[in-house]
Amino acid sequence: MSFGDGERKTNDATVELLDKGKKSNTEINKTLTTIYDAVRKGADSFLMAEYRICAIFIVIFDVIIIVLVAHVGTDDPSANASGFDWARGGFSGLSFAVGALCSIFTGYLSMKVAVFSNVRTAVAAYEEGAAGWRGAFSTAMNAGGVTGFLLCATALLVLFFMCTMYSYHYGIDNYMDRKRLFESIAGFGLGGSAIAMFGRVGGGIFTKAADVGSDLAGKVVAGIPEDDPRNPGVIADNVGDNVGDVAGMGSDLFGSFAEASCAAMIVGSTSFSDWDGLLFPLAISALGIFCGIVTHFFATDIWPVKSENDVLRALKVQLGVSTILVTAALWPMITLFLPENFMVDGDPNKGSTLHVFFSISVGLWGGCLIGFVTEYFTSYDYRPTQEVAESTETGAATNIIYGIALGYKSAVIPILILAADVYVSFSMLGMYGVGLCALGMLCTLSSCLTIDVYGPICDNGGGFAEMAEMHPRTREKTDALDAAGNTTAAIGKGFAIGSAALVSLALLGAFVTRVSSADPKHQPFCNGSVSLLQPITFAMLICGGMIPYWFSALTMKSVGKAAMDMVKEVARQFREIPGLLEGTPGHGEPQHGECIRIATEASLKEMILPGALVILSPLLVGTFLGVNALVGFLSGSLCSGVQVCFFLSLSLDVCLNVLICVYIEIFKCVLTCLIRLPCLCQTLEAHGITPRNMSKREC
Repeated sequence: MSFGDGERKTNDATVELLDKGKKSNTEINKTLTTIYDAVRKGADSFLMAEYRICAIFIVIFDVIIIVLVAHVGTDDPSANASGFDWARGGFSGLSFAVGALCSIFTGYLSMKVAVFSNVRTAVAAYEEGAAGWRGAFSTAMNAGGVTGFLLCATALLVLFFMCTMYSYHYGIDNYMDRKRLFESIAGFGLGGSAIAMFGRVGGGIFTKAADVGSDLAGKVVAGIPEDDPRNPGVIADNVGDNVGDVAGMGSDLFGSFAEASCAAMIVGSTSFSDWDGLLFPLAISALGIFCGIVTHFFATDIWPVKSENDVLRALKVQLGVSTILVTAALWPMITLFLPENFMVDGDPNKGSTLHVFFSISVGLWGGCLIGFVTEYFTSYDYRPTQEVAESTETGAATNIIYGIALGYKSAVIPILILAADVYVSFSMLGMYGVGLCALGMLCTLSSCLTIDVYGPICDNGGGFAEMAEMHPRTREKTDALDAAGNTTAAIGKGFAIGSAALVSLALLGAFVTRVSSADPKHQPFCNGSVSLLQPITFAMLICGGMIPYWFSALTMKSVGKAAMDMVKEVARQFREIPGLLEGTPGHGEPQHGECIRIATEASLKEMILPGALVILSPLLVGTFLGVNALVGFLSGSLCSGVQVCFFLSLSLDVCLNVLICVYIEIFKCVLTCLIRLPCLCQTLEAHGITPRNMSKREC
């Protein structure tokens, strides 16, 4: 199957889609093309609407950044008579705008690649035997690889270009020049993270509302299969996977990647005065890209997938091999870029190449361990998920209890790994070590994002196969690929959470250091020191810990409201469109556009309040209560947020794989009943019980 330009016409002669007696190739190809166009247009319309809101935010917030950063006081040698350095403010505002636009760019292209690959995965999965497994897996993996390498390369190239351009204005000859240069560059990470927040919240509300709404109205109420073409909400569900799990995740990890690079360069500006040392964080990221390219061929060519048992192994190989390759190449690169000893925290001999190697390595291997730990707790191959599945035997109550308990338990080991990473890296190189540790964890981002995007593509490929009524073996392959994708999605989320925590800690440490060294005469909100034992700091520590729960409550309620609207719309169409639910020949077509419109409007409306909470709360606390209160507020939010993130993200993937366990057990039971049915009938007849005289209770 191939799509051309314009209307994406299908070449009917390229693939045999159905057995004889089923739909013709022309009908199937036409259906696939129609589904593809509907998903593509729905995803485009949502992202365009979301990005229009983001554009307004970028303009308004950019003006605020320019004014606030430009106000440096009359004592600053670069300020004018009014106390403003408009060059510094302008460069910071430009960095913010460029970071935001790059985040939009990577998110949008990630969505386009995913949508483009959904239908191809379904077609590849139709092939029988090993060819079908290899084709479908490689299609999804290659699409994920495009997303991963695009994101890393975009951030790396743009950051290098901006550093080079800004250096012509600031220079790097003395510490103050380097400090102003990289503080201006820091706006790049802020812009990427701001758009990532909107992409994650808006896209997340869309995808979960469409998923919950279509499943409730279709599977639970109407009793029709998942992704049944009669369900008006299935197209919105497929759109949601692309805009939330792909575009949203791409923007999210772009923000973490940009912030980690900016944080390490800001802190490193105190230790190095040459370009090799100043841009060393970018060299780490470049090394990860090259190692990721080599690693990618292990899954698609060296050890290709030939059966269901090979899928999860191939995905885990991506994580392990990329980590080993980066570790092997790390030491030569460190000795090439950095001197044997350098200054850290004012001590000219505290920093060394060996300390740099260990700081990066603990982050690199800590991320790998977090990945394998999350895989253990969320994969249906291991006991924790199987226990949750077994708890369904006694009802929903015990299942919920087991699921919540496993979610909390799964956060313990990743938190301990993060704590060990922070301790080792901070002990060796201070905040610069923490920044390098975060970069080490993100060094294999291209490979991690590849296996993370792979899951939604396989999921949607199965949806395409179901809606087009392709041969059942197609859906069997895509479901098996998606089952492994649920686990790898947890791995990707673990990387995102861990790296975000380390980056936030590095930025918080840099902020505290800057506040402590500020002159209270020129910075009225600073008193020269920050202490946790001050009353306002201690009080705001508790308030900050509450913010992740408030944010989660807002987003979860938003999903519930949007899902209710979706259920009502699907029920209305089942009720008002003759023959739709019954599937009678010639029935009216479901109105997919209405469901997409409802999910779009709800998500764009409901993302405003959670976004305002995250962006405005630190500004309000710092403005009205001072820097000490802000430090406590941010510290509490960081500590609480990491725990909540691990619990919620891993619990979700556990639930998805519990469904797979339950379905497997049901399938085994059905097979057992079919095998034992003749013996069962003979036993019943021997006791005088036949289907005709069996009561309802006996049946």
